[in-house]
Amino acid sequence: MVTCRRWLLVAAERREFDGILKRFGEFKEFDWPARFAAETEGNGDRFVMIANGPGARLVELALSKRIEVDGMISTGFCGALDPSLRVGDIVRDLCTIDRVATTAAEKQKLRASTGAMGVDMESSAVAQKAAEWGVTFQAIRVVSDTADDDMPLDFNIYRDREGRFSRTRIAMAAMARPFTAVPALLRLDRNCRMAAESLGKFFADSRL
Repeated sequence: MVTCRRWLLVAAERREFDGILKRFGEFKEFDWPARFAAETEGNGDRFVMIANGPGARLVELALSKRIEVDGMISTGFCGALDPSLRVGDIVRDLCTIDRVATTAAEKQKLRASTGAMGVDMESSAVAQKAAEWGVTFQAIRVVSDTADDDMPLDFNIYRDREGRFSRTRIAMAAMARPFTAVPALLRLDRNCRMAAESLGKFFADSRL
């Protein structure tokens, strides 16, 4: 008999869960010290989803209270370091840094120094929290930008005091470069939507 398990999925932004929510259907939001907190059911398991922004500090704040789960999964988008990876590919071998890797050159250096296939900003913090809680940990991420992609802007300079990205400041910076930054941001948005769809399909089709 297959046992229903309860997984905690941790991402930076709610939109990273869009594909999962689309596949699983109904979900219920609940009050929690995070920007987004909800629970859904699919593929025989239950999934608690938490998103509180990028980086270790915001993960720590979101998980300052314990949630009773069987395992913890760091999920959402990642940048590819392996040049063979494409948008929508699932990655489970990651390195974690405290900033967005914004250029292809930076990704090449990370690939050379770590050997990892992808890069994100939360997985190490989620793994540490899983160890503290004594539950299993997995990293299941999806590529939103390839190893050859430069970001349209240096998103690191548009973070607020809490570390979240300021959409207003990003939009203003893009409008100052309408012929380069705006089209590039639209391409990145399209890639993120493709990545979210791919991640949703993975969770819907996989028994963890």
